[in-house]
Amino acid sequence: MKQGLKCQRILILFLLSISVLAPIVFFSKKLSDITTSFGHKEFVEDLSSLKYRTDTLKLNAIQQDTGEGLKGPTHVVYKDENIINSVVSGGAKVDFGARLLDRNGTNQDSSHSFKQKGKVNETILKESNGRSHPRRVTDEKVREMKDQVIRAKAYLNFAPASSNSHLVKELRLRIKEIERVVGEATKDSDLSRSALQKMKSMEAVLAKAGRIYPDCYSMAIKLRAMTYNAEEQVRTQKNQASYLVQLAARTTPKGLHCLSMRLTADYFALQPEKRVLPNQQRGHDTKLYHFAVFSDNVLACSVVANSTISASLDPEKVVIHVVTDALNLPAITMWFLLNPPMQSTIEVKSIDDFEWLSSKYGSALRNQNSQDPRYSSQLNYLRFYLPEVFPALDKIVLLDHDVVVQRDLKALWSVGMKGKVIGAVQTCRESEPSFHRMDMLLNFSDPFIAKRFSIKACTWAFGMNVFDLREWRLQNLTALYHQYLEVDKKKHLFTGGSLPLGLVTFYNQMVVLDRRWHVLGLGYESGVGRGEIERAAVIHYDGTMKPWLEIGIMKYKSYWNKHVKYDHPYMQQCNIHE
Repeated sequence: MKQGLKCQRILILFLLSISVLAPIVFFSKKLSDITTSFGHKEFVEDLSSLKYRTDTLKLNAIQQDTGEGLKGPTHVVYKDENIINSVVSGGAKVDFGARLLDRNGTNQDSSHSFKQKGKVNETILKESNGRSHPRRVTDEKVREMKDQVIRAKAYLNFAPASSNSHLVKELRLRIKEIERVVGEATKDSDLSRSALQKMKSMEAVLAKAGRIYPDCYSMAIKLRAMTYNAEEQVRTQKNQASYLVQLAARTTPKGLHCLSMRLTADYFALQPEKRVLPNQQRGHDTKLYHFAVFSDNVLACSVVANSTISASLDPEKVVIHVVTDALNLPAITMWFLLNPPMQSTIEVKSIDDFEWLSSKYGSALRNQNSQDPRYSSQLNYLRFYLPEVFPALDKIVLLDHDVVVQRDLKALWSVGMKGKVIGAVQTCRESEPSFHRMDMLLNFSDPFIAKRFSIKACTWAFGMNVFDLREWRLQNLTALYHQYLEVDKKKHLFTGGSLPLGLVTFYNQMVVLDRRWHVLGLGYESGVGRGEIERAAVIHYDGTMKPWLEIGIMKYKSYWNKHVKYDHPYMQQCNIHE
């Protein structure tokens, strides 16, 4: 029996040993298989493949709220060991490290990113530590507040027209606050201390509106519509401003109208024999220097006459012929009766005095294409009849009524005309404000124009021109002018005004004058310099901003004002001042 118990113990011990050793042997086998399949070398190679992957993923652009009261941009700083540890820890963290580097602006592979990582982080640390600050835009807050107003108005457009909800009220309130704070501010330093708090309040309301109206597509449509409406409003305002400027240019100022009425009343109060200006016999003397002015503006005529006479070295030889309409003849005549030139001669005539003009060319004068009364006026086209208006003269200088003479002009009578008819200053330099091309004034798409004129021909200006009336008569240019006028009636060939007709009528008939004879550009913002103006013999207020209008350019008015008699009793009574 003892022998049986001994065998039983041995069996039990054997089974226990098997139960203990078997798991150990089995686990060792499994561990060996794992080591064989995923050895250290292969793991390193797999890690290396992750390290050199080139398909780095980029984070989607996420719009971040702008921090309030911060002095610089927010930077995320990552230390070198953070990224290295990410690589060693596992594949997922390696990819995250690559994304972080890509966020810092690296588009190269991860291995190159690790090499450059130190420089990138060093720059960021330098900025975040405050040793070097990026340059800030001084109007950043102003722009942001204006953008907030635009966004708030866009959200208001989502609400029904009759809505009076709490959000709508709050948006309107915040809009008023921001607009009041911004005011006329153009830079951040102009803002009040409460501006940042107002911005924060507005941003909170906008965030609330964004949660209520989360549809970005609808918001984009609203913003696009608002942009279109704003552009339309700007376009409308520009058109209205242009129209008002044109209207002001065509309208007679109240003071000038008052002056004309007073002068006209005094003229008709005179006896007929006292209405005659002195020295009228000099009007036909070809040995004198004759100037012509066609105008219905008494003040403009007086400035042209005063400046011409005061600049002349031989004022006793100056004869100024003023041609106006019947309505303004009494006022202009009376002005020169009250303010006679000491030695020079003034002759004033009415366009109605030329009976031949209405009988022969009346229809041509009345039928002008321009709708602008400044260009459709008969006085504006009277320049094309100079030989017949002054039949006794051989040479004359034509001055527009918006010029000021600063130098003696008698040298113009010594200009060699070389068989040409007109002397003028050219305007074909692109660098000059008075620049014109032929195709700006003539319709070269029409064969009639294209065959007769060169598109590269140099243009010139009216305003101060010397005319050889004898050569004009020989070439019968007035008849040529009428031919072009008749063609223009049938098909539109020229832009408005007399200049295009002058270019074709006097084509190849122009003598070039030195630019100092005639400087243009004082009737608009041309940028003409003071030195150029003061060197000029004649300065021209071409454009709509005439010096006698309130819209005239102040920096140019002084040259005109010094020839106006502001101390005259009629001027003071009519409130005409500098």
